[in-house]
Amino acid sequence: MPYQVTKTFGHELGLSCVFRQHKANSHCKYLHGYALAFEIVFEAETLDARNWVIDFGSLSDIREFLKDMFDHTLLVATDDPMYDELVRLSDSGLASVEVVDKIGCEAFAKLVYDYVALWLVENLVACKLRKVTCMEHANNKASYSL
Repeated sequence: MPYQVTKTFGHELGLSCVFRQHKANSHCKYLHGYALAFEIVFEAETLDARNWVIDFGSLSDIREFLKDMFDHTLLVATDDPMYDELVRLSDSGLASVEVVDKIGCEAFAKLVYDYVALWLVENLVACKLRKVTCMEHANNKASYSL
């Protein structure tokens, strides 16, 4: 596609979440947190009437989804052996728990990709979703695209 634009929801947005990769043999098996950032790449063959691929101002639903999912939350994988204990932290008011299928930047990139792809369809937006990248920090990031 000839036109591509990127919307960044940067670290400064404060998407500070906690998670653990219980399958890791490293320190990643412990609860730890990051202020995640996301880059979403849209593309189109032609520009719209405003000469845009997409109106960045129309992406508030996506921003709210990111805040709901990743802002001051504890992400718990469905297959975590400590699932019950971690989810109970919500019941006691110690954490805002979000249950996800998988943990990691790769999985978070796909989670956001799936949300944005559906959002584009539901909102009749003519452009295509090219790629979503999730960044823990400047050195660690992962992308998902079809």
